[in-house]
Amino acid sequence: MNDRNLTVDVIIPVYKPDRRFARLLGMLEKQTWPVNRIIAVNTEKKYWNEAGYQGIGNLTVHHVTKEQFDHGASRNLGAGFSRADIMIFMTDDAVPQDSRLVERLVQALEQKGPAGQTVAMAYARQMPARDCRVIERYTRTFNYPAESAVKTKEDLPRLGIKTFFASNVCCGYWREIFEKQGGFITRTIFNEDMIYAAGVIQAGYAIAYAADARVIHSHNLSFAQQFRRNFDLAVSQADHPEAFAGISSEGEGIRLVKQTAGWLLSHGRIWLLPSLVIGSGCKYAGYWLGRRYRFLPKRLVLFCSSNREYWKKAEKEG
Repeated sequence: MNDRNLTVDVIIPVYKPDRRFARLLGMLEKQTWPVNRIIAVNTEKKYWNEAGYQGIGNLTVHHVTKEQFDHGASRNLGAGFSRADIMIFMTDDAVPQDSRLVERLVQALEQKGPAGQTVAMAYARQMPARDCRVIERYTRTFNYPAESAVKTKEDLPRLGIKTFFASNVCCGYWREIFEKQGGFITRTIFNEDMIYAAGVIQAGYAIAYAADARVIHSHNLSFAQQFRRNFDLAVSQADHPEAFAGISSEGEGIRLVKQTAGWLLSHGRIWLLPSLVIGSGCKYAGYWLGRRYRFLPKRLVLFCSSNREYWKKAEKEG
């Protein structure tokens, strides 16, 4: 039975908010499990429409500059303002599909692992938006299946890097464990959620995937955007061997390509195979170069990355 006394805050990094952010806030107001505070960490005050959110009494906003933004540090900033039992991190373009998102994430966090492990974090299922392309729609079902799961250290031989898979698009955390673990890595180009997940798994906690907690979230990325996203992903893995050393991602990527190709063939979508091949090639090329970014010229690194501010900040910090 749920402890209805548990308090929940929602922390959202925001950048150039659009209608999806407004819908997100509207759905948070309708949750069966009340949200105590919505803490927005907004990048660049000039993009924040103060008048547009005046009716949301539990919303507070803290502004940072683009130069100050970091995937881990900005979320840690938001977490520092929370005193809730549970913190749910979301992105500003993830819209709850129904009114029970928060309730189901709380339920997932109250589970135990097969050997009684405490669940440290629970992430939601990402559903494709209406305009989501066919291949990306299938990828959503691959990464976010219909069955819930609880993952522990014992799953590493079976699941490999998937053991650490979690997404701050929508993910709940026990604040006490979050603080004990030191929060997110304070400077990272990307992937702060999986780096944290690797830490809690190694510390003996469990991670829950809550398939019944659903948010609408998908992107129609170009080939260049896929390349750059995977480049940044690989950089984050190269920079954190304590989390990813000895655990390969390539096998999971190959499995996704094979299953997607099989699905396209079985559903008569043969004309989409070239797009799958080119997109997969771009992803792999970005990943391969990102793992080896230290050997690349600076100009090439900047060309390959989607986060130039990260490299500029790294250069200033020496």
